[in-house]
Amino acid sequence: MRKIIHLDMDCFYAAVEMRERPELAGLPIAVGGGSKRGVICTCNYKARQYGVRSAMPGFMARQRCPDLVFLPVRFDLYRATSQVIRAIFHQYTPLVEPLSLDEAYLDVTDAGRYAWDIAREIRARILSETQLTASAGIAPNKMLAKIASDWRKPNGQFAVLPEQVHAFMAALPVRKIWGVGPKSAERFAARGINTCGDLQKLTLPEMAAQFGKWGEELYHLCRGEDNRAVRPHRIRKSLSTENTFFDNLTTLAECQEAIDKLGREVLDDLRAKVPERRIRNAYVTVKFSDFTRTTRQCVCTTPTLEIWRTLLAEAWQRKPLPVRLLGTGVQFADDDSDEDDDHDSAQERQAELFAADEA
Repeated sequence: MRKIIHLDMDCFYAAVEMRERPELAGLPIAVGGGSKRGVICTCNYKARQYGVRSAMPGFMARQRCPDLVFLPVRFDLYRATSQVIRAIFHQYTPLVEPLSLDEAYLDVTDAGRYAWDIAREIRARILSETQLTASAGIAPNKMLAKIASDWRKPNGQFAVLPEQVHAFMAALPVRKIWGVGPKSAERFAARGINTCGDLQKLTLPEMAAQFGKWGEELYHLCRGEDNRAVRPHRIRKSLSTENTFFDNLTTLAECQEAIDKLGREVLDDLRAKVPERRIRNAYVTVKFSDFTRTTRQCVCTTPTLEIWRTLLAEAWQRKPLPVRLLGTGVQFADDDSDEDDDHDSAQERQAELFAADEA
């Protein structure tokens, strides 16, 4: 039986800023989102009391919290702090799988100690060495550990023991399961399915018939079953870039000009970073002015600007609204395994995206 710890820093970017600027203590703060087009990257718990949250437009955050203090993103500072934290992780196990700068899985099965004690010691060391708090979840698998780490936030830890899994999952809201978003949860609720216990009443054939391949996975997840190993090196599954525009794009020609620029960035990254990877498909993402998002993709082994332009035109026709954000990228074939994923690259790109409006 595995012993998995999921360590998650508490409002990491905001906490680092508060550590660097003690005068901010007690104030609601947000990292990013301070300009006309800005989006909140993260915020502290004081701000969350007003309903402010990550990925919220800055203007909406101001409406909810007029005294909100906006700070620019300082990614070098967060990365340096993250390196200190990861060094602590590796003193307890070589099996560390970072998910981003502020969270990671640790497999401590062979550590010869109680996972609870290890998690408590790691959190104490993080506090001592960085003056930041972390929360932890301890469980027999990754899914349960990640759910558990959110149970006693902030600055707490929670364990789901093997003999507790059945009862824990029976009462767990379906929304807590990976892959179940708000719309899926609403559809389940309309059918009287609110907890994983409710979902467990469906048989595997019923789940597969109704939800396809995801239904088969969901059948096991709602029972707390997750056999994924902690992988210190993960495989990059995609490569992409996106941009939020200071002013909305109102014509297809404007969007095509922007998608060409983004496409060239992706092509340059493919040549420089992953020249040997086989590509499975290409895609374009469009976020409209009402913040709804649509994606168009196609099977593609050799992406070109013309392919992304075609996908853009198809996606652009789905809604007669100005465009706030465009993104483009590729997904790699699953059978390639020679490229380690840069766990922080996606998070860094997103933080820089949020920060771009602050310049």
